[in-house]
Amino acid sequence: MVRLEKKRDSVRIHIRALERSEDDNGRTANNPTPAPVDASSSSSGSNHINVPRTNQVAPTQVDEAAAAAEPPAAGATTFTSKLFKLLFFSHLLVLAILIAFLSIRGYFTKSPTFRLARYFTPLLSSVASAVVVSLLCLLWTLAAPAKSLKHSLWLSPLSTCSMGVLLLLHSTAAGLAFGAVALALAVAQSFYACWITARLPYAYRVLSLSVSNVGFSATVGARVVLALAASAVYSSFWALGVGSIAASADAGRLVPVYLLLLLLSLAWTMHVIRNVVHVAVSHIAHARLLRGADVSARDAFGRACGRAFGNVCVGSATASAVGLFRGTARTMGLLAGGTDEFMFSCTGCCQGVADRLVEHANEWGFVHVGAYGKGFVRASEDTWGMFRQRRMEGLIDQDLTGSFCFLSGTAVGATSALIGGSWMLVVDSARATGVTVYAFVVGYFIMRIAMAWPQACVSAYHVAYAEDPRSDSTIPQRLRELERSPH
Repeated sequence: MVRLEKKRDSVRIHIRALERSEDDNGRTANNPTPAPVDASSSSSGSNHINVPRTNQVAPTQVDEAAAAAEPPAAGATTFTSKLFKLLFFSHLLVLAILIAFLSIRGYFTKSPTFRLARYFTPLLSSVASAVVVSLLCLLWTLAAPAKSLKHSLWLSPLSTCSMGVLLLLHSTAAGLAFGAVALALAVAQSFYACWITARLPYAYRVLSLSVSNVGFSATVGARVVLALAASAVYSSFWALGVGSIAASADAGRLVPVYLLLLLLSLAWTMHVIRNVVHVAVSHIAHARLLRGADVSARDAFGRACGRAFGNVCVGSATASAVGLFRGTARTMGLLAGGTDEFMFSCTGCCQGVADRLVEHANEWGFVHVGAYGKGFVRASEDTWGMFRQRRMEGLIDQDLTGSFCFLSGTAVGATSALIGGSWMLVVDSARATGVTVYAFVVGYFIMRIAMAWPQACVSAYHVAYAEDPRSDSTIPQRLRELERSPH
């Protein structure tokens, strides 16, 4: 008996030593309780000990577990993100109060010629048509990315030109002004399509590779449909505000202010909805490209609508403004060329400021907001720093995905404007210009929400390469081409 007890004690000591060594080496975190040693086997003098084996962890499981256990990056819940989140919901409350005020004002000062059904039916019909056309365009892009990009180059100028002709037919001062702008935009889009011909093969390949990497997912698609439905509900409520202004016979001095506030609210809200989709889809695409891991749509959209929502609000307010400013500065630079005329004297300064701002606020940062939970500013700085380290700045500047989404947005916006404007021209030609312009703006933003899916895939594709250049061979080939010929 004494010898048996000694053997049992030695077995327990040996098992504890194994547990400590495994914990120190990081092979297991929680070892199961060791099985009791059979006394008969011990008494028989056998030295073989049956120790329970722990489950082996595959490398992919280790990567996924490490990523899941990684704490949110510092700055993910900064004061700025909390402030912008509060401002966003506060602005929605103020918007509701403003629309209620405009509705009451429009009811008591309603023009005798205003008919509620005649105004809202064409406008709401254009919103519904924008949702349907956007879904069809998204499905087409996911099924044939290269063809959708190619056809957008002529569909957008054609539809924009048609909208311009419709506005000219209104025979009003506002209609003539907006019609001239639309025709100029159509001509500019046509010249742009000719100018980027050399960049199209790379754009076709990258768009096809990045979209096919994620593929079509019913769960992601269902949440994109919900985002489009939310944008349609908001747009319908927003239309009540502009309709109340149109109904009023009192054209006060504050009407331009009301319209400006409504348009700013529309832009910010639509950008927030779009970037929620962008953050979620880029999270899924980034995980699949970099680690081969699958992130569920529920988790990705849950993070985008949860702890990352404040940073989405920050990025929606800043990245779009910086992108618009940088695009304007670059356009001025192209127009200026090498001239030293006074009107272009500040072009270099504007371009320098824009290049500095884009380092701290860019849409590529949304990838790290979703993938790592970083704050938007830090995510933008990290991604742009990686692009600079890999010498990808020229490649990023020549990326055509943003242009493709813009052209798609203008095409769907012009289609919505043609539907609403033509209808309004028949029933109430005096107010047809306003409905046409509003339908275009709403249709444009709704389409941009749908196109956030492929745009997020392309963003994740470039960011994943910047983090691990071994993950792709297409980008290095394009970088070598740009070294030989920058244009």
